[in-house]
Amino acid sequence: MRRDSTARCGREVRHRRVRRRPTVPPLAAPLTLLATLGVCLPAWALHWPWHHHGAGPAAGAATPPTVHAIAVTSSTVGQAWDRNTLLLDLTRQAGAGAATLTRLPGAGWPMRLEFRVRPGAMTRLEVQGAQRVVFSVPAHGAPLILELDPGVYVTDTTRIMLRWSAAAG
Repeated sequence: MRRDSTARCGREVRHRRVRRRPTVPPLAAPLTLLATLGVCLPAWALHWPWHHHGAGPAAGAATPPTVHAIAVTSSTVGQAWDRNTLLLDLTRQAGAGAATLTRLPGAGWPMRLEFRVRPGAMTRLEVQGAQRVVFSVPAHGAPLILELDPGVYVTDTTRIMLRWSAAAG
């Protein structure tokens, strides 16, 4: 007779061998989880949005970066970045005048161009790139910002001409 069978009432009965799984002590699983979290938690803490690494600059102290994307022929045209928009400040301009915007070698045009103008100082602003756009400027009010449609200048536009005048028409 074989070892895994026994005779009972003249019949042979086979017993299954039960393979026992290794037992884990009751505290081992929670301790393993805590150890894993203890290792990973400091890495998560570095990326939480409310975790700050010291005080940043004061809100009013931020200065815009210097503009190197374009060259302007008129030195009185101020330039400032507002995210991906280049703001050209024409508030010091009065009467009639012109300026030319050209890309610096190896640089492209900004995503957006805006012009800040002072009402009463000029009546119209003409922008000539791949297309021509004429903005009319009101006679009174606070300085306003004119947004240039990106279709006016394309990637292969070599220069953008600005002309402003105090005469209507």
